[in-house]
Amino acid sequence: MTRAMQAYATEFQGKKVFITGGSRGIGAATAQRLLDGGATVVVTARTRHAQTPAGATFIEGDISTPTGAHAVATDALRLLGGLDILVNNAGAAAPKLQGLESITDTEWLDALMINFMSAVRVTNPLLPALRASGSGAIVNVSAGGLLPFYGFLAQYGAAKAALNSYTRSLAKELAPAGIRVNLVTPGSITTPGADEGRKLLTAGLGIAPEHLLGGIPLGRHGTAEELAETIAFLVSDRAAYITGHNQFISGGFGEIA
Repeated sequence: MTRAMQAYATEFQGKKVFITGGSRGIGAATAQRLLDGGATVVVTARTRHAQTPAGATFIEGDISTPTGAHAVATDALRLLGGLDILVNNAGAAAPKLQGLESITDTEWLDALMINFMSAVRVTNPLLPALRASGSGAIVNVSAGGLLPFYGFLAQYGAAKAALNSYTRSLAKELAPAGIRVNLVTPGSITTPGADEGRKLLTAGLGIAPEHLLGGIPLGRHGTAEELAETIAFLVSDRAAYITGHNQFISGGFGEIA
């Protein structure tokens, strides 16, 4: 085993990790990456999937409600006995092909609950444990919070914009405690949820799937593993001087496109 491989296998040794939305896609890939680095990982989602890493402890829960979020955070802390790393990855989006005026009040509020308030409600009860770690790290996964979506995902983008602002406020407040807080903004990523959304979108607009690659300079969708590698970097000691940062992983979309 090379020195680089040895470092990879032990980078997160002894670290205690909690990941929301960790049963598949980006969350599952991140859980597996941190497990591979030696971490102890707890993940939560509404449902366990085949992609859920076998090495992670799974908590079934619904963090879109105050009660559900608090229960899941409490269970995770009990299982881990402390906390070093928190990844708020949970999110959901339902395309509204009829545009902004078709989005109901309930749908706006639902988007805020799962894509923004879930992160706030999970993070708050975990802050004492993160402070106690002395070098905690939080990564919030966002999308569409800077570059506005068309009307078909406006409710999702607005909720993620709130998450972006919250993340920067949290980064400033927690810096004196040695806790780093960063954002990861994915572009078009191949995950079960995103794939289903793209199918609905292309079918509803009557366009070919290849049309969605037109604005991506690298000309392809990203992978969950590529997102996971960036998240792993941001929560590692290699990123010890990075906080309040928003890292795009988008194949150039929104940056050089």
